Amino acid sequence: MFNPAAATFIDQETGETHPLSSPLWRAPNGNPLLISNLPGISRSQIDGSKRSIWRYAQSLPVEIARPISLGEGCTPLIETEIDGLKCHFKLEWFAPTGSFKDRGVSVLISFLMQQGITEICEDSSGNAGASVAAYGAAAGITTTILVPEYTQPAKIIQARAYGATVELVPGTRADTANAAIEHAKTTFYASHNWHPMFLQGTKSIGYEIWEDFGFYVPDNIVIPASEGSNVMGCHLAFSELMRVGEIARMPRIFVSQPENCAPLHHLIQGNKLPAFAPTIAEGTAVQSPIRLRHLVKVIAETGGGTVTVSEDEILAATKRLARAGLLAEPSSAHAWMGAKKLVDNGSIAASDKTVVILTGTGLKAQSVFGG
Repeated sequence: MFNPAAATFIDQETGETHPLSSPLWRAPNGNPLLISNLPGISRSQIDGSKRSIWRYAQSLPVEIARPISLGEGCTPLIETEIDGLKCHFKLEWFAPTGSFKDRGVSVLISFLMQQGITEICEDSSGNAGASVAAYGAAAGITTTILVPEYTQPAKIIQARAYGATVELVPGTRADTANAAIEHAKTTFYASHNWHPMFLQGTKSIGYEIWEDFGFYVPDNIVIPASEGSNVMGCHLAFSELMRVGEIARMPRIFVSQPENCAPLHHLIQGNKLPAFAPTIAEGTAVQSPIRLRHLVKVIAETGGGTVTVSEDEILAATKRLARAGLLAEPSSAHAWMGAKKLVDNGSIAASDKTVVILTGTGLKAQSVFGG
C-alpha cells in the first residue's frame, strides 16, 4: 500500500527534491525541508487495533518496519465551559513524556533508527528534549540534549532520567539552537524544528481531531505556537483529508503567542518586530521560527489569525485552568486566554465549535504554582 518512491524531501524555497533515503535534516543549501504532498488516508485506512498515533501509519510517506512507540496519541478531547467560554480542550499532556512532542518524536526516531542512525543530538526548551531522550532510550540511540540554562529543572531532570546527556547553554533559545547546529558537525541533528519527519508525526493530531469529532472537523483550532509544528501538522492532516475527499473544508487555524515573543503575530499584522523579552511561556519563546513564512501561508489558507497574550494574562490563564482541573504549563495555557480574546474581538463566534490544544503538563512548571 505504501509507495516510498512517490514521496521525497522537498526544499521549501527552491522546490528541489531529495530522496527520503538521504540522511538529511535540512537541504544541502541550508533551507528547511518538507515532505512532498501525500494523498491522505480515508477512515477505512485507520488501524483501529492501534491505540496510538500509529493507527494513522498509512498516512506516512514511508513504511516503518519497527515503530518506536510508547503509546503516544489518542489523547482526550473534552468539552467544558470556563468563565463563559465553551470549547473543546485537546489534552496533550496525556502523552508518555507529558507533551505533544511525543507524536513527532515517535515518527522521527522510528525513521532515523530505520536509516541506521545510532547517535543524535537535539536542542529544546525542555519538552522536545525530554521526548527525544525517552524515545532515543527506547530505540537504543545515544542522545545528547542541549537546553537553555533557564529551562525548568523538572524538564532537565526528566531528560537525564532517560539516560541522555544534557548540556545547559547560556543565553537565549536561539543560542541553544546555534550550539546544537555546531554539535551537528559530528552527531546527527535530530531536530524537531528542522527535520520534516517530525511534522509527519504531529499531523496525527489533525487526523485525531477529525476522528474525535466523528469524522467531521471543528470550526476553529487555537494553538499555542512558536516554531508551529502543531500548526503545520494540523494543516498537513486537513489538507490530506481534503485531498482524499474525506472533508469539504478546513478548520480555521489560530495561533496564540506571548506578547514578549510573537514574531508570527507581528509579521501578519505588519508590525515592526519589538525587542524580545523573557516569558514564562518558555516553550513558545522562539524569536526566529524556521518556517515563519510557511506559517503565514497556513494562517492565510485557513482563514485563521493570531493573538497575543501578556505575561499577566498567561499566569492568570494557567492558574484559572488549574482551578478548573486542567493543569497545563504556561506555554500552552495561554491558548485558552487567546481563544477568549479571539471571541471578545469577534474573530471567533462563541457558538463555534472551537478546539484549544493544551500541549504540555503543568507538572513540569512547578515554580509557577508556587512549588
